This record gives sequence, C-alpha cells and structure tokens, in this order.
Amino acid sequence: MRQDATGRTVTAHEPRETPWLSVVLGYGPMLPFLAGAAAAWTFSGDLARGAATLTVLWACAILLFLSGVRRGVSFRTEGGPTALQIGTMLVLFCLGFAALVAAYLGRETGALGLLILGFATIAVLDPIAARRGEAPLFFARLRPLQIPLALAALLALLTLRLSAG
Repeated sequence: MRQDATGRTVTAHEPRETPWLSVVLGYGPMLPFLAGAAAAWTFSGDLARGAATLTVLWACAILLFLSGVRRGVSFRTEGGPTALQIGTMLVLFCLGFAALVAAYLGRETGALGLLILGFATIAVLDPIAARRGEAPLFFARLRPLQIPLALAALLALLTLRLSAG
C-alpha cells in the first residue's frame, strides 16, 4: 500500500480458489434456507407457517446483506465503482426490501417471487462481475454452487404456498 497527499494506492492479490472462510460464510447461511423449507414441507399448521415465515425473513436479510457485499466490493474496484456494480446493488437492495415489506404485509407469495428474482440475479451476474474484475474471482466458482441452494429452498416454499391455495 502506498499513500500520498492525493490518496492511497492499494495492490491486492486475489485467489481464484475460494478461500476457506468464504466457503464457510458462503454455504453456512444457505443451511437455514434448506432447513426452513424442509420444516415447512414436513410439519403442518403453525410450525409449517412459522418455518416458512422465518425462512422468508432470513432470505430477505441475506439478500439485503448481499446487496451490501456488492457495494463493498465496488469500493475496491480498479478505476472506481462501475455503473453495473451500483445498479446491481440497487436492484438487489430494492428486491430485498420490497420482499421484506411484502412479508410484513402478509404477501408471502409476492415476497417469495421477489426473493427468487433477487437470488437468480446474483447467480447470473456475480460470475459475470468476477470475470470483469467487479467482484472477487472466486465468485465465478462460488455463486453457481451456493445460490442454487437458496433458490431450491425458495422454489420449494413457493410450490408449497401455491399448492396450499
């Protein structure tokens, strides 16, 4: 790192392999998605509804967190944040917040649709951003394996919700 009167120059090395901490912090938060969807399908009544609601709220929190990750990464992008980084962050944040509002208003089906759209956006755009230098290189390997876990759970909850009427 070099610093002068005009600012700081940061040189970083970024591995292609997913760091072990990113494996833990990437896949660990996917477990409540899977557990919540399994509980919603396994139990009935209030337990099933509670599991589904908690899973939706967890998904909202994670999507909002990932919008912040996208913004945080943009601070260290060579040449400064790109329009795509800022736009993606705003889309993810708006989807996460709208899903949270929908869940609060009892519109679980709508919340699930927004969450599915948000996580699908991450699954598609993060590997592209990694190749463009707008996200860590390992996102190109992590996201295509990590995010489908959340999507599978959210789709299972949506299927359950639609089948219940």
